[in-house]
Amino acid sequence: MKAKLVSLWNWFEILAVVTVSTGAVAAVFVTTAPFDRVRKITGRFFRVCGTMLVRLNPLWSVKVSGWQRPKDSGPFIVVANHQSIADIPAISYLPWEMKWLSKESNFKVPGLGWMMSMAGDIPLRRGERESAKSAMERCKWYLDRGMSVMIFPEGTRSSDGELKPFKDGAFRLALETGIPILPIAVAGTRHAIPKNSWVFGVKCQARIEVLPPVDVKGMTMADLDTLRDRVRGDISAAFERLGKWMPTLPSEEDGESEAPEATVPAAIEASPPA
Repeated sequence: MKAKLVSLWNWFEILAVVTVSTGAVAAVFVTTAPFDRVRKITGRFFRVCGTMLVRLNPLWSVKVSGWQRPKDSGPFIVVANHQSIADIPAISYLPWEMKWLSKESNFKVPGLGWMMSMAGDIPLRRGERESAKSAMERCKWYLDRGMSVMIFPEGTRSSDGELKPFKDGAFRLALETGIPILPIAVAGTRHAIPKNSWVFGVKCQARIEVLPPVDVKGMTMADLDTLRDRVRGDISAAFERLGKWMPTLPSEEDGESEAPEATVPAAIEASPPA
């Protein structure tokens, strides 16, 4: 009964956050669009709204660690492994703006999809060459203007908790533009939203580690496989280190003290958005 009551609250807060955020993001978009071509302000506001899905959920928390982005650095091609849709509000805790590459169907979801469009995120129709080409051109447009882009190189969520093979797109983009790769490892989110059930029965802490950037200067397209495999290896090692098979927090019933909710360290939170 307790799990169902908590789940009812979670679904209520999700609907409430999406409803309220849609209007708020629209207001910010209309106000800033005339002078903010890359939609930095709207995008950043949208990400902050996304973190409310974690902050208001008693079962979720986020811990961020690793490389701290220096002031005025970037842009980057950010890549991360993908465990569940909870990865998205968790990664949104990072204190800088970046445009997300996402499947086109997400842009058709009422509220969420509208906000993604207003934030300037990039749609992609899977399996369509022309759509992929258009999406990469849009990524280049943002990178040329100093805006980072965010790509899940697995292409979709992992179904078994293991890292899937990485696709070439993000790494080809890095070699074509000379923009460094910024790898991010995410653990602890796989069971945050259970499949085929409306009940949130697991308490999870998303653990995010920002890894040092990978410089691509001096590399050519002949280094594509080496670059892709190196970044995947770095993320895989961090994924193991974060505890990929530790999706839940200890419970009081197990005789252990419950882990406190973790937040973004002050040193990272103080970093300026970019």
